[in-house]
Amino acid sequence: MVSYRLTSHPPTAAVHGHTLAYGVNVPWTPLVLAGYLFAALGALLLAADRRLRILGGVLAAGALACSALWRLEFASTWCTFAAIASLLVLGWVRRRESPPRTA
Repeated sequence: MVSYRLTSHPPTAAVHGHTLAYGVNVPWTPLVLAGYLFAALGALLLAADRRLRILGGVLAAGALACSALWRLEFASTWCTFAAIASLLVLGWVRRRESPPRTA
């Protein structure tokens, strides 16, 4: 069996105010985080569809807000913004699936 480990250290978790800070001790964390955000948000922000760009903007704002709120020790901030983004996607999908309107 092949193991694809990104790190040779075990995962860590620690209490950080009202939240849990966890990690896997990945080297070059800022670079990995930037790559993750680019991969997760870049395609949305560069999409031709205006609604996808709005979703990308909401998620980018959410990532910034989560970073600030995590430092202030608010709990589950990313989950909140992920739920908001999910509602945006649900609205987009429902509009696309609705039958055409007739006069």
